[in-house]
Amino acid sequence: MTNYTKRNFEYQQPAKEINLKELIGIISRRFWIVIIVTFLFVLAGYLKTLTTTPLYQSSTRIIIEANQDKMKTLQVIIKDPTVLQKVINEMGLSMSPEALAGAINVTSVEDSEVVSISATSSDPYIAARIANTTAKVFKDEAPHIVDFKKIRNLSPAKINDVPINGDNNGTIIKSGIIGLFLGIGLTFLLNSLDYTIRNEQEVEEIIGFPVIGHVSKMNKKNSNINKKNIEKIKEVQQANHSKETRVEL
Repeated sequence: MTNYTKRNFEYQQPAKEINLKELIGIISRRFWIVIIVTFLFVLAGYLKTLTTTPLYQSSTRIIIEANQDKMKTLQVIIKDPTVLQKVINEMGLSMSPEALAGAINVTSVEDSEVVSISATSSDPYIAARIANTTAKVFKDEAPHIVDFKKIRNLSPAKINDVPINGDNNGTIIKSGIIGLFLGIGLTFLLNSLDYTIRNEQEVEEIIGFPVIGHVSKMNKKNSNINKKNIEKIKEVQQANHSKETRVEL
């Protein structure tokens, strides 16, 4: 069929019913787009995992026998530069107290007397050492800072070799799913912008009349057959013309 556009008949088109077969057909015609977009997103997700620095976290717990108001004050002291500078000196870290404070998180466990001190680092061994050293230094310095001694160790931090941001497989899978949906969405967008008529059913939907015939697409084979037919017709016409000439003579 000829590539006639639907644009000339847009005002006549009725609302089309969406069916599963038609949707599958739209996707299958441009399935290569879905594959390429999905592949690109999977590749991007993989590259992201290569450039992301894994971070490890370890936590230690201590018991502070104090009321809520005192507890809040003591939690602030844990991340105070006075305490953290002693942690840096004891561990020989090359960072400022402010930078170390950003790597430490202090929280109360379910509003109890138990306080969790968590440390995050790119090295799981360093993360565990920071948490344990911070708890130790705080316990030693609290009596001098606020004259408070009711602090006990509950559980030390252990080395955790599982990164908190290193779900590489999950990142790749999520990227692939996003690429898949975007690829499918792109195929529907391109289909909505494509006004090519592909079959007789679309013609009938546009003009509102049944199709009673169509012109076959010309190709080399059909062209050769048509030439032979024309030559035969010419031979027959010449033969008839010769007969009519003889009769006149």
